[in-house]
Amino acid sequence: MPHVVFRGITTEQLKIISKPLVEELADICECGTDNFTLELPSSTFVFNGEEIEAFPLIEVKWFERGQEIRDRFAKAITTYVMDFGLP
Repeated sequence: MPHVVFRGITTEQLKIISKPLVEELADICECGTDNFTLELPSSTFVFNGEEIEAFPLIEVKWFERGQEIRDRFAKAITTYVMDFGLP
């Protein structure tokens, strides 16, 4: 059951990509979409005493699936997040 944690994007951005992203990830992992959990914790990033805009950081928690699946999974997530034009 892949659990994907997003930081540095907004709730609205995650809502936009959640359905097509999970469908693609399910195809890659050869499992149902109901196996996925997407999480967006509230995070504040601070540097040099100032609150700063965060860069996207995605953490994936899952059982090992092999390098090919990892690479395809990472590429899919990267493609969706990069479409937002974030730093």
